[in-house]
Amino acid sequence: MSTEPASLESLRVLYHSDDYIVVDKHWDIRIDSKMWYEKNTVQAQLRHRFPQLADPRTYYGFRFCHQLDFSTSGALCVALNKAAAGRAYRCFKDRTVTKFYLALIRGAVEGETHTVDFSIGKNSTEGKTHMMCVEGTEGCENPKPCQTELLVLEYGLYDGDPVTKVLLQPLTGRTHQLRVHCSALGHPIVGDFTYSSGTDNSPYRMMLHAHLLHIPLEPQPLRVTAGDPFVPAVDPKWLPQCSLRTLEDRKIKKEEQERVRKEEEDERRKRSKEQSTEEESEEQRRQCQQWLSEWAGD
Repeated sequence: MSTEPASLESLRVLYHSDDYIVVDKHWDIRIDSKMWYEKNTVQAQLRHRFPQLADPRTYYGFRFCHQLDFSTSGALCVALNKAAAGRAYRCFKDRTVTKFYLALIRGAVEGETHTVDFSIGKNSTEGKTHMMCVEGTEGCENPKPCQTELLVLEYGLYDGDPVTKVLLQPLTGRTHQLRVHCSALGHPIVGDFTYSSGTDNSPYRMMLHAHLLHIPLEPQPLRVTAGDPFVPAVDPKWLPQCSLRTLEDRKIKKEEQERVRKEEEDERRKRSKEQSTEEESEEQRRQCQQWLSEWAGD
């Protein structure tokens, strides 16, 4: 990541297989667009880098498994065929995908962990229909429950103002969920022009980054990290002052949890298979007894 604008050549690939490509999406580029003047998109970058992989049967040439906002950077998964897209889609539909985001948010967050559970709906207020809002806000339409886990990583300053670096895990997938939840907490994301009512316009980007993506595909899960762009080497306006934990600490913990979860899942499958085998044996014996009875009667 850098502070330079996106270009067709600036596509960064994190993972590439026969079925999927995961890219580190730039912070100022749309995934795709139907507008003729929108030349610089992730779709255009992919077509430029991998013209042989574009599928003419799709509108954009590539099947994007999920979405990231225009101003959000980080891990974005692209399926390279219809079957792979279907497998990924089922994981997203069943909510088995794990995603972690890094963010710099305004102010010093009190407490190291938070579970944010404001319901979110569409803002029907004139001039704000492109925005979402929390339940109870004037003009909030059809709010739906959603939940975000927040973990404080570091405290510091951005351009002299107090900010907190946090790790966010959306447990649901509402539009603009992380941006709305942070704003509702009183700690809007640094550089979020939309949810600061146009006042936070001095940073070069919105400080929200899709850091980790885990899709439990069979037989091989897809797990990719997109690094941390919020470091002084990239943006010297960010000055860390007090670190509570590192991403590596979180990764170790997450990997241990994933290992335990996989062992438990394997054990459940084993028991289920054994039970299924026993049931099939009973069924086979019953059918055999029935056949023998009918044969004896003849």
